[in-house]
Amino acid sequence: MTLVTDTTNAPRATDHTDPQSQVGRVPDESRAARTRSFDVADFPVPNGREEEWRFTPIDRLGGVFADEATDDRSGDHAADFDVQVPEGVTVDRLALGQAPRGTVLVPEDRGAVVASANTAEALHVKVPADAEYAEPLRITVHGNGAGRRSNAHYVLETGAHSKALVVLNHTGSADHTGNLEVVVGDGSDLTVVSLQQWEDDAVHLGQHEARVGRDATYKHIAVTLGGSIVRVNSNVTYGGNGGNATLLGVYFADAGQHLEHRSFIDHNAPHCESLVTYKGALQGETARTVWVGDVLIRKEAEGINTYELNRNLVLTDGARADSVPNLEIETGDIAGAGHASSTGRFDDEQLFYLMSRGIDEAEARRLVVRGFFADIIAKIGVPEVVDKLMTAIEEELAKDMGETVQPA
Repeated sequence: MTLVTDTTNAPRATDHTDPQSQVGRVPDESRAARTRSFDVADFPVPNGREEEWRFTPIDRLGGVFADEATDDRSGDHAADFDVQVPEGVTVDRLALGQAPRGTVLVPEDRGAVVASANTAEALHVKVPADAEYAEPLRITVHGNGAGRRSNAHYVLETGAHSKALVVLNHTGSADHTGNLEVVVGDGSDLTVVSLQQWEDDAVHLGQHEARVGRDATYKHIAVTLGGSIVRVNSNVTYGGNGGNATLLGVYFADAGQHLEHRSFIDHNAPHCESLVTYKGALQGETARTVWVGDVLIRKEAEGINTYELNRNLVLTDGARADSVPNLEIETGDIAGAGHASSTGRFDDEQLFYLMSRGIDEAEARRLVVRGFFADIIAKIGVPEVVDKLMTAIEEELAKDMGETVQPA
């Protein structure tokens, strides 16, 4: 096994991993050795010393680990679900063990396994082969009360050589565990956007797992702006040669928020590509973000190309970002592999330069933050997501400046 760390051209780094948080850490021999099971008993309630939970504030998660059904009360649902799809796309239900449910996503932690076990019927959305849709497929989840347990499991499946965009949007408040299982058909092109726009008291744990078919293209975009604690794990495996996976993430944490994103690219097939890029900003004391990016290149994954990047911008004192890239290589025959991460403070020199050109401080700060996010926003390429994201960033910055943003 060879570990490669590339920090070339990285901005000045501040803090990454808190040594105290590694107390009791027992690292896996390999990322592939992590427990995967549909049995809740295989995942005891974590205590925070486990490798996969060492950054997460377990004591703030409330009852989200409880092996319980969704807290529906005679017509008053813990969460409402709405599905909108264009003609030709089928919407169905899948029981536990009914394929393709469970063929791609096998739970990797306590949150995912309780979501799987307590969702009797998973939502199954299937895009037919050779179909192409300009209009997005939409799944909306709205939580109806803080502290109310909500479980969900969605299965997205695209037929061969199809093209689609799916927007999964989370709003309201709940203690939500949600699994997203994605089967990307051979030669198809699928983009999945997961928006976390929860209220300030919501808790959300999610495992999003995709298998990318032969010569298929998969893009997963995570935009996390709301919620008290949000933790989304985005995993990818390949179902054949020539698959291409891109994972993008944007997050903005305020005081009291814990926003955690983990990704795992399992290169298990030859001549595939992956690109992981996450960027986040933090403002306010106690704002906290975590990014952990794992890439495993197996012996059989010859000729692959992979790169992962995480950048964090700390806007105020007291905020903290942890960034942990991991690269595990089992073959010497690869086209390229690397990773980089950095966490930097707001650049006062840039601010001074802009203000010296007659730009007021508020606008100068906006320009610096816009510039920080510019390249990843360009990669997203979904106008409605970009517009929402820029509006949300403007609102976050306005709060910091004590301003009020008028709705567009």
